[in-house]
Amino acid sequence: MNRQAGTEVPGAARRAYYDRIRPLHLKPLWEELHALVPREPATPCVPALWRYAELRPFLMESAELISAEEAVRRVLILENPGLPGSSAITQSLYAGLQLIMPGEIAPSHRHVQSALRFIVDGKGAYTTVNGERATMYPGDFIITPSWEWHDHGNEGIEGMREPVVWLDGLDIPMVRFFDAGFAENDTARAQTTTRAEGSSHARYGYNMAPVRATHASPTSPLFSYPYARSREALGRLQRDEPPDAWHGWKLRYINPLTGGPPMPTMATFLQLLPAGFRGKAARATDGTVYSVVEGRGTASIGDQAFAFAPQDTFVVPSWAPLRLQAETDAVLFSYSDRPVQQAIGVHREAFLDD
Repeated sequence: MNRQAGTEVPGAARRAYYDRIRPLHLKPLWEELHALVPREPATPCVPALWRYAELRPFLMESAELISAEEAVRRVLILENPGLPGSSAITQSLYAGLQLIMPGEIAPSHRHVQSALRFIVDGKGAYTTVNGERATMYPGDFIITPSWEWHDHGNEGIEGMREPVVWLDGLDIPMVRFFDAGFAENDTARAQTTTRAEGSSHARYGYNMAPVRATHASPTSPLFSYPYARSREALGRLQRDEPPDAWHGWKLRYINPLTGGPPMPTMATFLQLLPAGFRGKAARATDGTVYSVVEGRGTASIGDQAFAFAPQDTFVVPSWAPLRLQAETDAVLFSYSDRPVQQAIGVHREAFLDD
């Protein structure tokens, strides 16, 4: 008998019905609809901040327990407290702090996951991508494209040999969602360099490109974006124009061939907040990971306030209101899954007035 409008079906009858259809791997949509199609994002991710001063001793201790070669990548994962056991900082992004000690090599391998490196502490290490090496300095943004061979080493620089730490950002959860992961170890510990350091910059780093260049990859042909040049650009904006009320002065890194994001799955940004900045609140559907390069301030995320300092990392969940304040001039690097959301037409942001 069809249920007539206004009649009530006992809860026990419904539960009995659900029990009968469960062995057939069926579920009633009407019991799940509000969770599957929410009125607005309802992420399990929570705001969180990792203080580098607290983490660094544990990173150094890890070097006494395992070598970079044995670990393949000696990393402490930054796992969102709302996603225990996921090895993820948001539902779509991974983050970790990687350590390489003087004289070590993190062996060559490749994987379909796209990766970024943002240098947090120390200098003198290098990464080699597809036969080209780049020396890494604090604040540099470096890309490992999908399925490109890459290895890391630490030979020191200018007579100095020191530990080097960087923030790893990868689209691991996205690739895992699609069950599309592949990886391969190289036959050699480190690649033989086939191009001089700086070759990519010579070709693509000056708002120019070789006339007959071909670059089929959706990832930028530049794989190293030095902090010195990016910081100079922000400083010039600070001199020439007033800050945005929400973001201060904020620039996005781009693929020089397309003007789009450097990687197909992750967007990256660098912003400067002037001393005394009291930003308005904004929110967006792309959950975002921040690394503090310079300065001190406060990130108010929802109803929580996090005081940040240089080298700290914090995460802003999807659709959580973010308000930034700066005690001193502060520079923040950030990355998110914005390109994917924009590609499928679901990205939203809102700028909230006081």
